[in-house]
Amino acid sequence: MTTVYDVPADRFIQALAEELKKRPEIQAPDWAQFAKTGVHKEMPPEDPEWWFVRVASILRRVYIDGPIGVERMRTFYGGKKDRGSRPGQFRKGSGSILRKSLQQLETAGLITHDKTGRKVSPKGMSFMDNLAHTLATGSGPSPAGQTA
Repeated sequence: MTTVYDVPADRFIQALAEELKKRPEIQAPDWAQFAKTGVHKEMPPEDPEWWFVRVASILRRVYIDGPIGVERMRTFYGGKKDRGSRPGQFRKGSGSILRKSLQQLETAGLITHDKTGRKVSPKGMSFMDNLAHTLATGSGPSPAGQTA
């Protein structure tokens, strides 16, 4: 059986974002259009659908690294802050975006939460593996902007 590990991350995340848009539990909060993804960024994302791509990326990251918590994921989504003429320094990503995304994924039943952290539920695992299988066999949706 094909798993998430067998599909390139960029193709998988785009396809997963398209599938998550169809779920009523996954909705961008009102403040998402103004929010930066971390203090290391100067501007908010330009893509109006960035929330779904980030939630898909978070779900994939929980699948690969789980059980995992918000603080460790903040490190993964962080980056180098431009401090002008001073050397750049690493800053963590936004915890609010991660928490809200994980809460939405829990409501959708794709993630479970216990004392060790968040991990993918059996329902979420089968959902992601089935999507990976359709992408690997070529019968699934093609990524935006690419033709076969």
